[in-house]
Amino acid sequence: MMALSEVLNEKFDELVGNCMRSGAIDLNLYQEYDVKRGLRDSNGKGVLTGLTEISDVNGFRVVNGVKEPADGQLYYQGYDVKSVVGSGLKKRFAFEEATYLLLFGSLPTKEQLKTFVEILSSLQELSGQFVRDVIMKAPSANLMNGLQKSVLTLYSYDSNPDDISVANVLRQSLQLVAKLPLIAVYNYHAYRHFHFFDSLVIKPAKPEYSTAENILHMLRPDGQFTELEARVLDAALVLHAEHGGGNNSTFTNHVVTSSGTDTYSAVAASIASLKGPRHGGANLKVQQMIRDLHEHCGKTPDEEAVRAYLQKILRGEAFDGSGLIYGMGHAVYTLSDPREVVLKDFAGKLAKAKGMEEEFALYNTVEKVAADLLMSRSHVVKPVCANVDFYSGLTYTMLGIPEELFTPLFAISRISGWSAHRLEELVNKGKIIRPAYKYVGHHREYPNNEQE
Repeated sequence: MMALSEVLNEKFDELVGNCMRSGAIDLNLYQEYDVKRGLRDSNGKGVLTGLTEISDVNGFRVVNGVKEPADGQLYYQGYDVKSVVGSGLKKRFAFEEATYLLLFGSLPTKEQLKTFVEILSSLQELSGQFVRDVIMKAPSANLMNGLQKSVLTLYSYDSNPDDISVANVLRQSLQLVAKLPLIAVYNYHAYRHFHFFDSLVIKPAKPEYSTAENILHMLRPDGQFTELEARVLDAALVLHAEHGGGNNSTFTNHVVTSSGTDTYSAVAASIASLKGPRHGGANLKVQQMIRDLHEHCGKTPDEEAVRAYLQKILRGEAFDGSGLIYGMGHAVYTLSDPREVVLKDFAGKLAKAKGMEEEFALYNTVEKVAADLLMSRSHVVKPVCANVDFYSGLTYTMLGIPEELFTPLFAISRISGWSAHRLEELVNKGKIIRPAYKYVGHHREYPNNEQE
């Protein structure tokens, strides 16, 4: 893109100032009009905007009519996610089984799972024309934009893209579940080739492999991986597949779906939401924070050094100056995030196999100290726990997955939940989602005299 000339740049700066002044709203008005900013009550509870049977997210229990913090629980179609992951370790397709469960409401039989996996495998292929004309052209440094571009362009390759009948949307959804791993990995290879002149190796998916196995196979030059690596990635995919209708990207999908638009546009909108560092990009911020900790406190800092560093973060004096300890706290969970509990256990096993026990121990220390510091702050009204983002970045790093793919991996997993919610919205024929905004500006008379 061409830059503005020096003269026009000064004029543009003036426009920026005008925009800032025009867009500023008195924050006191939000309280005066009882605006549920961020669709959350003043106590932090989400405003009820819909109903779902797909998943349930709990962080409290009610005792004698009083809400009390509790260990977090996450259910997929009524099943505890810990059981879904646990049962998945005894068979090959844990993520595929979870996807079936989310889409169809029940666990598949062995024969149903076999057929489902065969259907997904048959839909995996990306044509050479698509790879050449879409993925290889102008690859983006942020792969989430590459995912958006690719998903939107699939519309042009669909003979019936605008049909929003349940049957057609299910077909499109299964195609996206099957193709998104290839799209993400191929976008990464294209980015590395054109930006860093790496060798370009594009491997097709193997129909006999699970999603997790294929990701590792397509990503690594030699295509090799261990059983533990595949199982850990498979578990991570299951844990990220769904998290209620109110999370930002899934709610985005509901909103866009309610307008009657096509599947590719709805999924691209969800990807756009997930890209943000307040949502899917949080695990990358955890990794960057830990690197900054190493730079300032050494490779193996003790607990006191970690505490001093985290105190600086909270004061806005360290890392990115935001005052946030990334990977800590959650809008719903209080005592624990069930996804973090499961993933932490897998991360510990992987750290032992990879000889990274010291790094894993550091994460444990940061988690413990951060929770203590955040709880000691006067304005915290509920317990603070680590969320799934805290250990997911470390897990991906130990798997040799590059940071550019951290958030795309989240999308590869969450496409299952997005698809289930889109279908639920269509099956129930809900109204277009249109919340209200109150006008707090001033009406003015347009001047009759011509502006000079």
